Amino acid sequence: MDPALLRDRELFKKRALTTPAVEKRPSASSESSKKKRAKLEPSGTSGSKPSLDGSNGSFNLKSLSGSSGYKFGVLAKIVNYMKTRHQRGDTHPLTLDEILDETQHLDIGIKQKQWLMSEALVNNPKIEIIDGKYAFKPKYNLKDKKALLRLLDKHDQRGLGGILLEDIEEGLPNSQKAIKALGDQIVFVTRPDKKKILFYNDKSCQFTVDEEFQKLWRSVPVDSMDDEKIEEYLKRQGISSMQDSGPKKIIPVQKRKKTTSQRRRFKTHNDHLAGVLKDYTDGAPGKS
Repeated sequence: MDPALLRDRELFKKRALTTPAVEKRPSASSESSKKKRAKLEPSGTSGSKPSLDGSNGSFNLKSLSGSSGYKFGVLAKIVNYMKTRHQRGDTHPLTLDEILDETQHLDIGIKQKQWLMSEALVNNPKIEIIDGKYAFKPKYNLKDKKALLRLLDKHDQRGLGGILLEDIEEGLPNSQKAIKALGDQIVFVTRPDKKKILFYNDKSCQFTVDEEFQKLWRSVPVDSMDDEKIEEYLKRQGISSMQDSGPKKIIPVQKRKKTTSQRRRFKTHNDHLAGVLKDYTDGAPGKS
């Protein structure tokens, strides 16, 4: 080593030894306050704050043990897991122990497990029970692209319109692959709220219309027809229109104008002295 560096290190050691170090000792009051705080906050109680799991940065559900937040957090994780595995193609039902094992919740208490079995999973609209086991229950349970095409065709024949893409993605395993394989047999329509609807593309309806008929069709005025009148006409013809297919219009609330009768009335005083007091508005009273 360089002699200059060795010399500097020795000087540094000497200065460090000559410098006094002051250590602050904890006072008796601070120790007693820590003990009181430890008694008030025992570990494992329902009032403890939720801690973060260092491995993935998510909330640790164990810290909420015994609270309703912990129970519903476990339920939400189970339903979401069952949905995800259904979308992957794993549609076979599972026992509760298998679900808890795959969601890493085998350490839940007996009360929480009993609540899941007797109440939470039984009454959940997205879970169905098959031979004592649990499976995901989508709005439309579709096996493949042929089932999807039959469903869209049935909706079209009954005049029900299309189906939301999110409902199809929920019930059809590997939905994107199946939709891509159908090609031009289906039609996408995007609503104003950005949600997509799938329609059956009935190619038998694709024909050439005479130009003269097109002119007659376009000459019919429809300005006076609103959505309610169109729906009423369709009902008379035996055709049902799509319900709740688009975003609802918010009607602005009109503010009522205050009339003259609604103006604030001021309370009068000294009503009990009416007829006793004299009115001096016309001038000072004459001397007697």
